[in-house]
Amino acid sequence: MQALGRQILVEFYDCDHELLKDEKYIAAAMIESCRIGMATVVAHTFHSFSPYGVSGVVVIAESHVAIHTWPEYGYAAVDIFTCGETIEPWKLFHHLKAALKSKNASNMELKRGLFDNGDKKLLHKPEGA
Repeated sequence: MQALGRQILVEFYDCDHELLKDEKYIAAAMIESCRIGMATVVAHTFHSFSPYGVSGVVVIAESHVAIHTWPEYGYAAVDIFTCGETIEPWKLFHHLKAALKSKNASNMELKRGLFDNGDKKLLHKPEGA
């Protein structure tokens, strides 16, 4: 079986509470993690909630990276979804863990879009794209 993508579901615990409130910091950390993981950033949007918390997504050519923070709990939920063979999603994970000053993290990796393609390589993009 071959997979179109890899998805890493991440829970960062015991993060710096102040950093989790800072929309600009979160956006910069997310975009930098994509650069470090060799992802191609297409677009991004982030939103601060009242009284606090940030949600955002970085759309990458290889899929997306999303975050939702709960500063009052020192917690952030992150979804790293990638396809292709050039991106290194675990580099994104490690950069974000350090950037958020997370003392504890859990994660689960899933293979997405599983196909039995025989000996033929599963293409992540149409040929010529």
